[in-house]
Amino acid sequence: MQLGLLAPEICVAAVGLILLILGLLLPEKGKNLMSTFAVLGFVIILIVVATTFTREGIMFGGIYSVDTFGSFFKLLFLVAGLLVILSSARYIDRFGKRCNEFYGFMTFAVLGMMVMASAGELITLYIGLELMTISFYVMTAYLLKNKLSLEAGLKYLILGAASSAILLFGISLVFAMTGSTVITEIAAGLDFQPGLMAGVVLMIAGFAFKISLVPFHMWAPDIYQGAPIPVTAFLAVGSKAAAFAAFVRVFMVAFPIPEFDWNLLIALLAALTIIVGNLVALPQKDIKRLLAYSSIAQAGYILVGLVAANAYGLKGVLFYAMLYVFSNVGAFAVATTVEVETGSTRITAFNGLGRRSPMMAGIMSVCLLSLAGIPPLAGFVGKFYLFSGAIQAGYLWLAFVGLIMSMVSVYYYLSVAKAMYIGENEDLSPIKVGAPAQVALWVCLAGTVLFGVYPAPLSNLVQVAIKLFL
Repeated sequence: MQLGLLAPEICVAAVGLILLILGLLLPEKGKNLMSTFAVLGFVIILIVVATTFTREGIMFGGIYSVDTFGSFFKLLFLVAGLLVILSSARYIDRFGKRCNEFYGFMTFAVLGMMVMASAGELITLYIGLELMTISFYVMTAYLLKNKLSLEAGLKYLILGAASSAILLFGISLVFAMTGSTVITEIAAGLDFQPGLMAGVVLMIAGFAFKISLVPFHMWAPDIYQGAPIPVTAFLAVGSKAAAFAAFVRVFMVAFPIPEFDWNLLIALLAALTIIVGNLVALPQKDIKRLLAYSSIAQAGYILVGLVAANAYGLKGVLFYAMLYVFSNVGAFAVATTVEVETGSTRITAFNGLGRRSPMMAGIMSVCLLSLAGIPPLAGFVGKFYLFSGAIQAGYLWLAFVGLIMSMVSVYYYLSVAKAMYIGENEDLSPIKVGAPAQVALWVCLAGTVLFGVYPAPLSNLVQVAIKLFL
């Protein structure tokens, strides 16, 4: 057995343990050392994953799969975690004595995501999911003196536990009907039975909660609003991508069931999610709630690629998931700085930002327009792949729904731009952006623009990652 294949996971676990130990030993003033160590650790692991990207192997009798698909998502999780840590350097001061342990929880959440992306067996997948979600339970309620944060943590714990139970029940039914929890063995032993169909439906419901698909989205707006904004950013990007990675692997390998048209069920979920997410985002007055409903709609767009289940569709899933990191974290990074400066996440807090910090206002506008799918930004290329895959697979109506709702989304994204450039604000003093946050903002801008103007490098990487399913 080649343990070298597990180098990224072992490194992440080691960094997480070291961060937790340092968090106990160092005083509160050691925050800068902790953040530096976390950033360096993530950068080193990112290099390890990049240099071993094409290495493949099946470990522990099919329980764990190291392949390009999993490696792609590991890159995504590490980039997202790194950008969130950099963009939230000033905000984390609010955690006081507990700021040191925060980096450890972030790291273990990333480890859970990596296990989910490479799990070749359903129980292993579930363990990775629980490692990720338990870390998020703690981080969501990290502002102990904030009632919204505590409420969000409690809601997430209760609803998350319920969704995990539903997923686990679905896994147990699949095991009862097929005699295995290894994904490839499930595919080999499939037989059309009502019990198996019930298990598949329950698993779809469990994944739908983690991805926040309508009607399983009820948790997202309150949790996104109440959680500390760096946690909200990582929850919107990292956990959603991890759930999609697991969803794609399970439903592309284990359940290609011709007798049960699960594609139609997921197509209806995708359409409903796109419509509800965009329409409910229109009246929102809080940036975190607006981005929450936006992320619900974005999940619907990504799901379109899984519905298509062809080369264009799967390429769109991975391409869009990666560009979503840059666009969404960029938007949240600006919102984080504005909240630190003004103490508010209301959209009115962005009034006059175009004069107070032209750089932040410009980056926020670019990131939001990318999420809306405006060319020549990366979001346009991602939606092009997704909708092309849907049309090729015969889901023209779904592509049409996505196109119409993309135009609707422009309205509420531009409402933020309107506040930044037209909104009146008595305080026009310049907003200072810390060096780590500036690095994160410029990286997000570069990713959003470059992958739109020149998508070939990411497109080629995605093509290598999806060869497992084609």
